[in-house]
Amino acid sequence: MGLLWVHFDYSSQEAIEWISNKSGIDPIASEALLTAETRPRTTVFDDSILLALRGVNLNANSNPEDMISIRLFISEDLIISTKKRDLLSVKDILDSFEKNKGPENSAEFLISLTDRLTSRMEGTIEDLQDKSSEVEEMMLESSSIQLRTEISKIRREAISLRRYLAPQREAMYKLYHDKISWLNEYDKIQLREITDQLIRYIEELDSVNDKVTLIQEELLNKVSEEMNQRMYVLSIISAIFLPLGFLTGLFGINVGGLPGTENSNAFMVFSGILAVVGVFQYYLLKKFKWI
Repeated sequence: MGLLWVHFDYSSQEAIEWISNKSGIDPIASEALLTAETRPRTTVFDDSILLALRGVNLNANSNPEDMISIRLFISEDLIISTKKRDLLSVKDILDSFEKNKGPENSAEFLISLTDRLTSRMEGTIEDLQDKSSEVEEMMLESSSIQLRTEISKIRREAISLRRYLAPQREAMYKLYHDKISWLNEYDKIQLREITDQLIRYIEELDSVNDKVTLIQEELLNKVSEEMNQRMYVLSIISAIFLPLGFLTGLFGINVGGLPGTENSNAFMVFSGILAVVGVFQYYLLKKFKWI
C-alpha cells in the first residue's frame, strides 16, 4: 500500500464527515484536526503524529504576523491535513507532486513541510530587522507621533510572531526526540537542523523586540528632556517677570497717594527701576548657575 495524503478545509461538511466517520483515526486526533483554534504542538499516538503548526501569512493583502495554522495527522501510510486559509508551503508541495518531484514517504513530507514553513519566515523577520534599523535612524532626527506609531507596530508584529514560534519550537523538539519507527536518524538530524533555524528566528525576534524597546525608551527620554527644557525656559522667564509683574501691578492700581503721579518723568524713572531689577535678577541667576 502506498502513501495517501488528503487535504481538507476543516470547516467543510465533507471534511467533518470523512475525518469523523471514515478516516479510522483516534477520535482525539479527529477532533484536533477539525478544531478552529489551535496552537503549535506535537502529540504522539502509538506510531502516528498529531501536529499543529503555523506559517507566516504571505497571501496577497495580508499581514505576515497573522499566522496561518495547519493541522496534520501523519502515520507511515496516511497523511491528513486540514486548514482554513491557503498556505504557500502546502501549495509548493502540491506543485511538486504535479511535477513528479514530491515527497515519497511520510518522513520526507514532514521534513519538506516544516522546512518550507520555517524558511518562509526569513523574509518577514529580515523585514522587521530592517524596519527597526530605519526607526533607529529616524529617532536621531525626529520624535514625532508617527515614529512612535511605527515603533509600536514593529513591536506588535514581533510579539505576534514570537507568540506562535515559541510553542512551535517545542513542537519541533518533540518530533525528533520521540520514537517514531518511520523517522530514521537522518530524518531526525534534518528536523533538528530545521529546529535550529527556527530557534535562530526566535532569537532574532527577541533581538528586534529588545532593540525597539530601547529605541522607545530613548525616544521617551528625548521627548521628556525636550519637555523639561521647555519647562525650564518657562520657569526662568516666570522667575524674571514675576517681581516685574508685581511692581507694575502695584503701581497700576487706581488709588490716591501713589508717588510720581504728578511728575512727568515718573514713567521713565519707573521703567529704569524695572530694568535695573531685571538685570539684577539675571545676575543672581547666573551667579547661582541656574542659567
